[in-house]
Amino acid sequence: MPFEIRPVRTEEMEEFRRIAAMALVMKPSSFEGMRPEWTLCGFEDEKLVTTFAAWPLTMRFNGNGVAVSGITMVGSQPAYHRRGYLRRIMTKHFESMHEKGESAIAILWASWAAIYQRYGYGVVSTRFSYFIEPRYVQFAFPHRINGSLRESGEQELERMVELYRKFRENRTGYLHRSKPMWDNSVLATAPPGGSLNRIVYEENGTPSGYIVFVTLPQPGDIIPGHRILIRDLIWLNSTAYRAIWENLATLDLIAEINWQRAPSDDPLMHLLLEPRRLRATAVDCLLGRIVDVSSALTQRGYQEEGKLTFSLIDNVCKWNNGGWKLEVSAQGSKVTRTRQSPQVTMPVSTLALLAFGQISATEAARMGRLDAQKTDMLPIWDKIMRTIYRPACADMF
Repeated sequence: MPFEIRPVRTEEMEEFRRIAAMALVMKPSSFEGMRPEWTLCGFEDEKLVTTFAAWPLTMRFNGNGVAVSGITMVGSQPAYHRRGYLRRIMTKHFESMHEKGESAIAILWASWAAIYQRYGYGVVSTRFSYFIEPRYVQFAFPHRINGSLRESGEQELERMVELYRKFRENRTGYLHRSKPMWDNSVLATAPPGGSLNRIVYEENGTPSGYIVFVTLPQPGDIIPGHRILIRDLIWLNSTAYRAIWENLATLDLIAEINWQRAPSDDPLMHLLLEPRRLRATAVDCLLGRIVDVSSALTQRGYQEEGKLTFSLIDNVCKWNNGGWKLEVSAQGSKVTRTRQSPQVTMPVSTLALLAFGQISATEAARMGRLDAQKTDMLPIWDKIMRTIYRPACADMF
């Protein structure tokens, strides 16, 4: 059958949402904000069979804001699986990104990481899920709290936005949130029977942290069994973080606190008297794909100076193959082609892990994710590629 790759037309959006919703087991209304020009889909004999879209997003990259392509709504009708359509669409999308130069990195939340690692994506961040009873939120040492907590009203959104901006400033993986992202995710209406809560911590009238959570009732009227789902937790200092958690510990009618997007460097497990009560589980979070090496690495923030040479292997984006030199100084960074002997050789997915700060070059060498031709250079790689914070992403898209 003839196969065509193109964006959907306006009149095809309803079918696009139906197929994407069926593939991802979601409601079609979840995709109302998608525009036809952000899609790139597969048509067999003029019938829409594979959906694919990319949000134009801005992400923090070790302190710098960079444009990224947020892949979403990927799916095929059941009868059209295993025909290689997604690979053809993904390849065309990478080629378009490379030609247009608007973004050099693609990111996504994967329902199944194996689908995307075959295209050069790497798991560039890890998240923790916590399930803890309030009575076990007990700390191993005291901490003086000079400020206070208060409920935040709907009119204070700008103040919350400013706190979020300050929090994400030097991080990697956090997104710049648009108003629809706030309204449809963090501040979305609570499910039936639940309530949305917004609490701000401040000292001398200056806010330095907040938490947004939903309280959900549980069946039963003898033993309290209500549940808290944390949607967003932001802190600018350790006192704000501690005050928010100490407040959660006082909620007597809550049986369980659940936070599903805690960053991998979240401090709670290092503060609790009995951290095992968190029942913390670690899973993959953001997947990242470097589509244009030169542009991606020069947009990243660096805290050290030095020169790195490497050879890259990329089976999909052929333009990334070969030798590269990264030079970092106080004046900025530069990436150029080079024929110098490489210090390391690696696949493009490993470079994504290093660039995001998910692992170090030394760790990658130990895992067999890169070959070090000059092992004495690994500590230099570790130093230059180190990020200020561990990578994380608090928003699904």
